[in-house]
Amino acid sequence: MFFQNRINRKMAAFQASLIEKYYAEVENMYKQVRGWRHDYKNHIQTLKAYMLFNEHEKVSEYLDRLDEDLTSVDTIIKTGNIMIDAILNSKISLANSKKINVNTKAAVPESLNISDIDLCVIIGNLLDNAIEACDSIEDGEKFIRIFIGMKNTQLYMVFTNTAPGKKLSKSGNIFHSRKGENHGFGIMRIDKTVEKYGGYIDRNSEDGAFTAEILLPIQ
Repeated sequence: MFFQNRINRKMAAFQASLIEKYYAEVENMYKQVRGWRHDYKNHIQTLKAYMLFNEHEKVSEYLDRLDEDLTSVDTIIKTGNIMIDAILNSKISLANSKKINVNTKAAVPESLNISDIDLCVIIGNLLDNAIEACDSIEDGEKFIRIFIGMKNTQLYMVFTNTAPGKKLSKSGNIFHSRKGENHGFGIMRIDKTVEKYGGYIDRNSEDGAFTAEILLPIQ
């Protein structure tokens, strides 16, 4: 009992710090967007000044720079669900900053019977693990592939990422991780959350790649 209570306290503390981290990432993303909008009028005035003096080449160069800048802060994914949008866009922005190629296909109902916190736990942990695995690869392609959508009456999620080294060994449904304690807590939180909704989770490790597949009933 004492050991279980200790584990529960650690998991609760881990979840609290995780939620705080995710909200901070989302807030940072929105700050970037608000900052760009704040500068919008100044950009327009600069372009007007170039046009006034017939500096067409400078206009073109300035627009190219603006396009590049806007791409870095613009909303990348619009799934139809605000919380999933926030998590995905935050994590994709982080992955892009680490030169990780992310391919995403996601479309979900606006309203789900899954709490925002639980969505944050599942998707946030899966993407944190995927980014960490990609980031540990020194050479070669780094990618994350995400699919989130409805499969009959269930929310279906598949996350595949490049991973270092050979195929991981497995005991039951658990892979022997090369990572630390927090990684283990993240996996436990995902599994507990999937179990809470009567869902299904499967993980598959191959040489150089890792896949997590989740089904959650939607009522």
